[in-house]
Amino acid sequence: MVGLGLVLAVASLTFVLLNLAPGDPARFWVGPGAGEPELAAARRALGLDRPLAARYLSWLGEFLRGRWGLSLTQQRPVSSIILDALPHTLVLTSLSLLATYLGGIILGLIQAVKQRSALDTGLTVATLFVLGMPSYWLAIMLVLVFAYGAAQFGWPEWLHFPALGVSSFNAPFLSPAARAADRVRHLILPLATLSLIGAAGTARYVRSAVLEVREREFVRTARAKGLPSRAVLIGHVLRNSLLPVITLLGLSLPMLFSGTVFVEVVFGWPGMGRVMVDAVGARDYPVVMATTAIFGVLVVAGNAAADLLYLVVDPRLREAHR
Repeated sequence: MVGLGLVLAVASLTFVLLNLAPGDPARFWVGPGAGEPELAAARRALGLDRPLAARYLSWLGEFLRGRWGLSLTQQRPVSSIILDALPHTLVLTSLSLLATYLGGIILGLIQAVKQRSALDTGLTVATLFVLGMPSYWLAIMLVLVFAYGAAQFGWPEWLHFPALGVSSFNAPFLSPAARAADRVRHLILPLATLSLIGAAGTARYVRSAVLEVREREFVRTARAKGLPSRAVLIGHVLRNSLLPVITLLGLSLPMLFSGTVFVEVVFGWPGMGRVMVDAVGARDYPVVMATTAIFGVLVVAGNAAADLLYLVVDPRLREAHR
């Protein structure tokens, strides 16, 4: 119920702000040369002449029934637009979550094990440097270095990555293996932009958590029982260190989806973020409302998944729920 209330609150706020923003969707519908009679007829056809509350309640009822309406600019069902864009966004966000937390956990664990060594110092400097990068600057630098720079300076082909889209123009003519490789190459730069800063922050978090857990009494007891160091590290230290990391995962999901919007626009990735930005510019209310609501649902679902991970990692919670 809390998650549903959150989604409704986000959708309601978006609806109000979108209607208060300057611009008239009817103008996009009839074109810049239309007069007032044409504009008035377009507003009636689009339902924009009705009160704001009535329009919102009508939209909400239709949305909950799965009828999301037509795009004002594309004249296509909104559900069709979402179904085309959603898989691209889910691929990008799911791989980013995997890269962010897997990479961050590995780096943080290495730093904690090698505490105060040259490796720990070097990784600390590197992660702090990456954390200080604005994401838009990182995206531009990655494009300059690995898209334009790689071609200009004659770098090897494996260091040259495309900067736009999900596939090359000749992808339909490639073999299945070459087509898959082409898709992976187009994914590298947007995925790196989304994952590098998050992995650096996660590594700092994991390092601190591991160092704290390593000094607790149950870890000393495990060592005193003669358990191998690796078993103590993985089964006791790391497992208990993951509890605050799961909390971090739930908190990072809204930032991840907002970052996805930016990355999709910069790299021409045809996902929901790019669809939303285009729809906001065109005052395409049905598309904006649908994408906002779905992003809200994804954030709520991600937080629910994080709660389930607590049960997997912490046996005490499983006992409490029996």
